[in-house]
Amino acid sequence: MSAEATNPATPAPATPGTHRRKSRPRIDLRRLGRAALLGPATRDRLPDAIGHVAEAHRAHYPDADLEPLRRAYLLAESSHRGQMRKSGEPYITHPLAVTLILAELGAETTTLTASLLHDTVEDTDVTLDQVREEFGEEVRYLVDGVTKLEKVDYGAAAEPETFRKMLVATGSDVRVMSIKLADRLHNMRTLGVMRREKQERIAKVTRDVLIPLAERLGVQALKTELEDLVFAVLHPEEYEHTRELIVENAAHGDDPLAEMAEQARAVLREAGIQAEVLIRPRHFVSVHRISRKRGRLRGADFGRLLVLVNEDADCYGVLGELHTCMTPVVSEFKDFIAVPKFNLYQSLHTAIAREDGEVAEVLIRTHQMHKVAEAGVVALGNPYAPASDDPADGERADPTRPGWLSRLLVWQEAAPDTDTFWSTLREDLAQDREITVFRPDGGALGLPEGASCVDAAYAQYGEDAHACIGARVNGRLATLSTVLRDGDTVQLLMGQDPASEPSREWLEHARTPSARIAIQRRLSARQGPEGPTEDGLDPGDVRYRAETTADGGAALGPASRPPALPAHPTPDAFGVPEANAVVDLPGAAVRLAGCCTPVPPDEVTGFAVRGGVVTVHRVGCTGVARMKSAGRAEVGVHWGETTECRVTLVAESFVRPHLLADLTEAIALQGVGIVSATVEPPSQQRVRHTYTLQLPDAAHLPALMRAMRNVAGVYDVGRAQHPAAAQ
Repeated sequence: MSAEATNPATPAPATPGTHRRKSRPRIDLRRLGRAALLGPATRDRLPDAIGHVAEAHRAHYPDADLEPLRRAYLLAESSHRGQMRKSGEPYITHPLAVTLILAELGAETTTLTASLLHDTVEDTDVTLDQVREEFGEEVRYLVDGVTKLEKVDYGAAAEPETFRKMLVATGSDVRVMSIKLADRLHNMRTLGVMRREKQERIAKVTRDVLIPLAERLGVQALKTELEDLVFAVLHPEEYEHTRELIVENAAHGDDPLAEMAEQARAVLREAGIQAEVLIRPRHFVSVHRISRKRGRLRGADFGRLLVLVNEDADCYGVLGELHTCMTPVVSEFKDFIAVPKFNLYQSLHTAIAREDGEVAEVLIRTHQMHKVAEAGVVALGNPYAPASDDPADGERADPTRPGWLSRLLVWQEAAPDTDTFWSTLREDLAQDREITVFRPDGGALGLPEGASCVDAAYAQYGEDAHACIGARVNGRLATLSTVLRDGDTVQLLMGQDPASEPSREWLEHARTPSARIAIQRRLSARQGPEGPTEDGLDPGDVRYRAETTADGGAALGPASRPPALPAHPTPDAFGVPEANAVVDLPGAAVRLAGCCTPVPPDEVTGFAVRGGVVTVHRVGCTGVARMKSAGRAEVGVHWGETTECRVTLVAESFVRPHLLADLTEAIALQGVGIVSATVEPPSQQRVRHTYTLQLPDAAHLPALMRAMRNVAGVYDVGRAQHPAAAQ
């Protein structure tokens, strides 16, 4: 687990790693490279190059059959022969290193076999059919799950779609993601050979996607090292400062943690509790976080005490003795044994203090809990094998479909657009804490921390939640915007009308992607078919708000109607013509309705109003239904040959410096003229910008809106609308 990076330009956090857990000697990549090139002496002898893997595997599985590993290595070595890594080693050293990582975590033989072969289908002539014939369907599935999609076929979407493919495969077999995490760890260890820009790009994806996935799967041993490696790449100055703090602390003669560990051992010996007390140094990122939180660090801040016992009951016995014989910090106590974390993690957390003010955090767990805390789902072996006679196996959690993964697989199906999937995935994975709420019938719902009753409704009822009208939280009436807490009981109150519609305000309270996507899809459908298809808008882009007319008045009612537009375009105050709408009513003046701001090529219709004016609406506009119910006759409308048009867009964003300048620059780069712009005062760290724009060609509208959405901080762009506009 502590193989050294081959390039010293990227400082590998070896110091905390080597103290964090016992490790075997580092892989000598040059020796393995020579062994790979020379090959084994005979075809049936275990190759020397996988001796490290076999040793680590037998430590967890003494009776494991090594024959599949031998055959997998021979196939991988012969297939990759002649290929070299950018660091200069034979390529076979990479699958060997990845397999060793998994072997030391306790992965079973099938996972290790697939790990040795994980790049063969992607980088050599080996096919998935060959893998199935020689190693079986399970190994074929795992290899296919981690095989990347070709950039030739997917272009810039290759990486996001590869992750989508891996996540879908993980939904059926979590071992797919175990291999991917180990693969990324070894690549991060050897990242120094790449140019700086690529290092940063890979490190950011690792930070945003792989590290949260490692956390959710409970593989803390991989997660902490990935965090340190990403920290070294993206924040080299802070990394170096933290390294100096660790080195400086190690140089001190006195170690308060060692003294407190010895005191704890004495207390437990006297109590007759068999326990192992270890010092567990913090990794670099943990030290950095503590230093930012507490300022100047003391000796005990650089690590924690880890107490390992044999039985669950002993954990509470240790806790009682430490709290009785030493000074406890009660506010630091947490019981993750009675209430495990969503990623299988179990442990008791507490802290003890000395008279001089040194405070040591203490973790108390069984040896099995520690194994799962380090390796997560990897430590569970093959979760799909039939249950054995070992009673301990019956207590293990089923990782085949954790709640967060089930929710992810549901919403990704509703996000076919690659950009939407990629941005939503990062947003979803950033929610790294879960809560559990209960239904009145005793069922449970797993939700991200900060979720509201809206999220609970869509988690329980899916799209039927559109009819939800309220909730009771812990027996008391509550609004749908109410934020839920862990352990709450939620009763959702459903309306009887199957045609009920969600409120746009629900989007402000929805935390889960599945709820947001379902609401946006329904709101978009309510606007008519032209919204997502002809406008090129994402679901839910349309914003309801009044706009200011060309003469400065507000289009809010009959008393403030703007002047009618003639049937042919005329220049406005800036000398730019409006869009050309032609009506089937000779001599009539034409006005584009402010309630739906139609532009070519929207499907439109018209209605004659007072003063001989025809207002032109998008067919899906709510004003059309009102005009029809009022008995107004429709007038045929079509767009003229002029492609120029004017449109009002609303951009919603988070507050940040230079946002207005970046937005206007993005608009200008699209060749679009800005007629007017309004920025509302910020509210809750959010701000709304309204732009009236003149487009040289209406067909450029989707590209313009995409460019505005791509501005950092902007989370929504839509066409301005207000249902109360004058008709």
